Amino acid sequence: MSKKTVFIGGGNMAEALLSGMLSAGVVEADAVVVTDIREERLSELREAYGIQTSTNNTEAVAGATEIWLCVKPQQMADVLSPLKGLADSARWVSIAAGVTASTLEAALGGEVRVVRVMPNTPALVKCGVAGVAAGSRANAEDVQSVKTALECVGKAVVVEEPDLHAVTALSGSGPAYVFYLIESMMAAGEKMGMDPEVSRELVLQTVIGAGKLMEETGLAADELRNRVTSKGGTTFAATECFDAMGVGAGLTAGTLAAAARSKELAGE
Repeated sequence: MSKKTVFIGGGNMAEALLSGMLSAGVVEADAVVVTDIREERLSELREAYGIQTSTNNTEAVAGATEIWLCVKPQQMADVLSPLKGLADSARWVSIAAGVTASTLEAALGGEVRVVRVMPNTPALVKCGVAGVAAGSRANAEDVQSVKTALECVGKAVVVEEPDLHAVTALSGSGPAYVFYLIESMMAAGEKMGMDPEVSRELVLQTVIGAGKLMEETGLAADELRNRVTSKGGTTFAATECFDAMGVGAGLTAGTLAAAARSKELAGE
């Protein structure tokens, strides 16, 4: 049997990670336990993946090698309190924004190894990106193991823990910025009389294609933008309007605001 892996919390992100890790062979179904307070949700996960489930966290973590904390930040203190002193030899991985490694270490007690992760929702379609940061006692092997697991659902980068605020602002919240852009472009399409479904297809594939073009060419965003922006042309008209209305400055300011809020939530 493989090393025991426990997911505390059976939400969408936990399922995305579980599915990716099972598909890649990083974990095996008979060595996975998912806990949740919703029995109906646990039944769904058992049926879909053939894993073990439980509503009892303290029983579930017994003998665990790795424990993924997939609960909301505001739930973390209540979840961790009964677990203090249990599974001290396990690696604990948290995906909760704003809950520092030192907070987790103090709540769990002992000499626990903690790794913090900031994933994003495209992990649900195995196209996510995550930041990975070690707590004070986590070693290089811990970080690499977690990074490997996250690469089952996309990409992962290793950062220092203070940089997770920037990761949260850029990629954690980032999909929402892209959806905001898509909403605005589709609204413009409808104002021009475009069928909503046709507008959706045009805008969505444009966003996907632009990202793919930047990834595969390795060129900078401004270089690619300039290549399709002729002086006095249609793209030029649009970007001039964006600049006049402060669209770029607004996106930058909004991203910085997200990072500042992340620090506030962490009590920094």
